[in-house]
Amino acid sequence: MADPTPQQVRDFIAAGLPCAHLEVEGDGRHFFATIVSSEFAGLTRIRRHQRVYAALGERMREEIHALSMKTLTPEEWRQ
Repeated sequence: MADPTPQQVRDFIAAGLPCAHLEVEGDGRHFFATIVSSEFAGLTRIRRHQRVYAALGERMREEIHALSMKTLTPEEWRQ
């Protein structure tokens, strides 16, 4: 199986989580994402990351080796 591209990881996240803003950078194995979603309101950083992992599902275990992320609400993003 080929390593996913940053665009594919972006598409995977967007398919499972409504995002106001989403950027993904990476080299096929290690990725960094900036994810802005109203679904993060009231959640701790751990719960936000768990929400992203849920959107990625099995891909997080099988295709994506490492994902660092910044998870923000739209209000936090505007600041």
